[in-house]
Formats: sequence, C-alpha cells, structure tokens
Amino acid sequence: MKNLIQKFLRDESGATMVEYGVMVALIAAIAVATVATLGGYVDGAFSDVNTALNAAGASGGGSGGTGGTGGTGTGG
Repeated sequence: MKNLIQKFLRDESGATMVEYGVMVALIAAIAVATVATLGGYVDGAFSDVNTALNAAGASGGGSGGTGGTGGTGTGG
C-alpha cells in the first residue's frame, strides 16, 4: 500500500494535463479578447466601404474606374 501511494505521488501526468488545459484556456481567452477588440474596427471599415459604394451607385457612376492610359504602350 505504501508503494502505491508513493507511486501515485510521483506520477506527474495529471499535472501535465492540467498545464495543457490552462494553456489552452489562456490562448482561447486571448483569441476572444482580440476578436472583441478588433471587431469594432472591422465593422467600421466595412461600414465605410458600404457607404462609399452606395454613394458611388447613387451618383450614377459606372464609368469603370478613373485614370490610367488603357494600355497605350508601344511594346517591344
């Protein structure tokens, strides 16, 4: 019985699993915090793009873009 208790006290495999569990929980918490923090910025960026696209569509755009020479090079 004494040997069984000593073997149980020396066994560290359970402690290793707990350490991995704590690391996974920490990584998950960091991921959630990052998404929560950046979510507002991403939402704002998409809203700005949506507003710009709606404004371009409402103004009767559709020229296909601005600037550029349309490939007038001479080649070689």
